[in-house]
Amino acid sequence: MIQRTVTHDTFRLAETFTISRGSRTEAKVLTVHLDDGTHKGWGESVPYARYGETPESVTAQINALPADIDRQTLQQVMKPGAGRFAMDAALWDIEAKRSGKRVWQLAGLARPGPEITAFTLSLDTPENMRAAAAKHAHRPLLKIKLGTPDDMARLEAVRAGAPNAAIIVDANEGWSAEVYTDLAPHLVRMGVKLVEQPLPAGQDDMLAEIARPLPVCADESCHDRASLPDLVGKYDMINIKLDKTGGLTEGLLLRDAARAQGFGIMVGCMVGTSLAMAPAVLLAQGAAFTDLDGPLLLAEDRQTPLQFDERGVHPSDPALWG
Repeated sequence: MIQRTVTHDTFRLAETFTISRGSRTEAKVLTVHLDDGTHKGWGESVPYARYGETPESVTAQINALPADIDRQTLQQVMKPGAGRFAMDAALWDIEAKRSGKRVWQLAGLARPGPEITAFTLSLDTPENMRAAAAKHAHRPLLKIKLGTPDDMARLEAVRAGAPNAAIIVDANEGWSAEVYTDLAPHLVRMGVKLVEQPLPAGQDDMLAEIARPLPVCADESCHDRASLPDLVGKYDMINIKLDKTGGLTEGLLLRDAARAQGFGIMVGCMVGTSLAMAPAVLLAQGAAFTDLDGPLLLAEDRQTPLQFDERGVHPSDPALWG
């Protein structure tokens, strides 16, 4: 019998992190612990209010699951979201420890390596964003949080602060079709590589009608494989976040299905610790863009955290996960 425990954990951020929806100074995560008496497994997720999730509601969902549930049954009885991600990750982890194999081996994947990851600049004044960009100008890929009426000034400031870095932008559903159409040529001029979710999910049909001079990536509009039919003709890429798909099991299936339909792949994250990023590193192998910088935004992390260096984010040590 596997004993299951759910804890709510808080990790301080290195700096206040702001997007168009608000600011935070800490990462509040949910951790699932599994223990069969010999082996232990764990997983992490971030309940997200945007999708009606709270730590309490997600904990209740997890506690309602049968004690002997397996990964495949989990996909059938639990909807995509933070609860399924944490459980899925914990089940992968304990399965790996029981078998003496790594998760990538169990999943039939090639041995993973490091992947260059974006580093996210928080939404701020243009002056402060230029300073932040200059501080991180050595990084090959910067991600900018936008979605306000003053976005051009911010983008120009970041480009001035980091003239050689590749840039991707995330509007977090903050623009209208008219605003995006006006900004798009300037994004191209500034060398932006892609734009994430310019229009609100459910109000993005205009993306099929207007020009897309740079790749448009679905974030809030894409959760799992069931999302894909509605994205055709509107988006060029999808951002796979395991908190949305409900874990690595569905994430791998979503990635393969999306590629088969011609979508480019980005792998992203919520603001969490190395434990939440570890499964996503496996998913990010070969992705067009990787955005797994959650641990880089923290002032504190899990023991045996992921390694970040000039080669990118490295796969986890088994002492952490998988």
